[in-house]
Parts: sequence; structure tokens; C-alpha cells
Amino acid sequence: MPDSSTISFSEALPFPIMVVSRLQRVVHANAGAEAMLGEGLAGRALVTVLRQPALIDAVETVIAGGQRQQVRLRLGAVGREGLVQVTVAPLEPGGGAEGVVVLGFEDVTALENAEAMRRDFVANVSHELRTPLTALMGFVETLRGAAKDDPVARDRFLAIMEREAGRMNRLVGDLLSLSRVESEERRRPTAEVDLGTVLRGAMQALAPLAEARQVALMREGLTEGLKLPGDPDQLTQVFTNLIENAIKYGGTGGEVRLGVERIDYEPVLRGAALKVVVADKGEGIEAIHLPRLTERFYRIDSHRSREQGGTGLGLAIVKHIISRHRGRMKVESEKGEGSRFIVILPLA
Repeated sequence: MPDSSTISFSEALPFPIMVVSRLQRVVHANAGAEAMLGEGLAGRALVTVLRQPALIDAVETVIAGGQRQQVRLRLGAVGREGLVQVTVAPLEPGGGAEGVVVLGFEDVTALENAEAMRRDFVANVSHELRTPLTALMGFVETLRGAAKDDPVARDRFLAIMEREAGRMNRLVGDLLSLSRVESEERRRPTAEVDLGTVLRGAMQALAPLAEARQVALMREGLTEGLKLPGDPDQLTQVFTNLIENAIKYGGTGGEVRLGVERIDYEPVLRGAALKVVVADKGEGIEAIHLPRLTERFYRIDSHRSREQGGTGLGLAIVKHIISRHRGRMKVESEKGEGSRFIVILPLA
């Protein structure tokens, strides 16, 4: 059995620890272990606590005099499931009876998820760049060969090459923007911004696009008293993106409305806030897509998005900017009923 000093030491550690006897019974579990695996672990056979053959094998190896072992397991812990790395090490005779082992648990779910996100991100970027690059290489080869002396084909191919190069340029720009926003996300803006000026600027910049698409841009609600702490460039990016998306994808309804109202008390933000709604009367979005709209490279209609010049990163950038401003965004939409993108920003 482990002595009292070993038990006290395990309770002081910030991660889950279990001590197991040579008979493979739990003789001690600290608070972290009980929070992860449930209460009342002491005295139970290890196999009834963790039905994991790989872990049992590692414990048997260490009890038999082997070196420390590490096992990675997916555990259905209390309240959630996660990936856990378990270190099985012998307890020195001075700290208890020979054959006793210590199991240390490290939750590596976040690390594994981050690595999976990194892999997906690299794969997505590679895919997004490969398509226009392949097109450019093909057209260059054609212009050097069959279309070399064909001015009509040459002009057509050069126009497509220009479009594909612009697409790559937008993608690189959005990647840089996303990286910059993520690096600044923990630093809350402190400068005072007039949100009314930001919204007017975004609407004016997109007026030619709206006119070309025959979409009416309309402003509703408050126009004065809209000052709040924020980064003017980033907030301009947020509302430019949302209004542009509404024009491109929701503009079939003929109008996009931008409304602003004050909320005296927003429970989630615990204070006064400004609510900005970008609403369209377009086709709407099916409910299955709503939770994933802000994921990187997620598109409802990949072909249409690319035709419209989208990179699949716009709403991911918007999400991080709003997070930096300690605000929140939600989307309300039904198929055939249009969409409402709602941004709520704290006034203080």
C-alpha cells in the first residue's frame, strides 16, 4: 500500500492519479481521477474501472518488473469523451510495497484536435490553391502551343487566367487576414469607434455591387449614439463581408436590410450592447448548415461560392473578429425565407 505521504502528494497534483496494487486493485485515486472516472474508485478491480486491454497489459508489464509504459486511450470520461495518455510507472519500494504502480492521466484531446485541425487546414489550402494553379499551367501550355496564333482564344484564356490569379490572391489575402486576426484575438480593442460610420462606409463601398446585382441596400434603426470600443478596420471587414455575402447569395430577393438597435442588457455579455442585423430575402439556408457556417473552407455550395469569388474563409474571419471584440454572432435562416446574420457587440 502507498504511504500517507504518497497519497498527500497525489492530491496536490493537478492531473488525475491512481495507485494500483500488485493484485490490480485501485488502492488510491486522487480527486482528479474521480472527477474523470467517477467516485468510489478505491478498492475496485482496475478492470472494472477501465475496460481497456492495452492499459491492463501495460499495468501487468510494469508489475512484473518492466519499464514504465505509455498508452493512449479514448475514454468515455464523466460527462464527455476524450483522448487520454496514460503513463504507467512503478512506485519505488520506499514509497510503498514492491509491485505497486502509479497511473497518471493526461488529457490530450485538445492537442489531438489542434493537430487534426492543422492537417485539415493544410489539406484545404493545398486543394484551394491546386485548382487555379492547375488551370493556369494548362492555359500557359495551350497558349504556347495550339492557341499561340489564335487571338480570340488567347484573349479568352488570358481572361480566365486573370480570374484564377485573382482567386489565388484573394485566398492568400484571407489567409494572412485570418492569421493576423487569430494572433490578436486575446487583445481586446480599446479605441472608441463610431459604428454608424463603419456601417455607412461598408454600404457605400458595396453600393456598386448591389446596383450591378439589382439589389436595394436599406438602412434601418439607430443612426446616432453608436460609439463603442473596437477596431474600425476589423469591424469594417466584418460588415463588409456580411453585406457582400447577403448581396451575392441572398440578393435574389431584391433587397438587403441593415438594421441597428440598442439592447439595454444582453444576458450573455452582461451589459448594454448594440445589435446589428444583416437581413436578406434570398433562398435561405438549411438548418443542417447553420452550425458549420463559420468553419474554415466550409461552403454550402462549393461551385457557386467559387464562381462568386469566395474563399471559404470570410465567416471564419468574422467569427474571430467578433470574438476579439467580446461579442457574439448568430444566424437565423429557413429555406426559402431568407437569412438574418446578427452581430451583438458590447458597449463597454
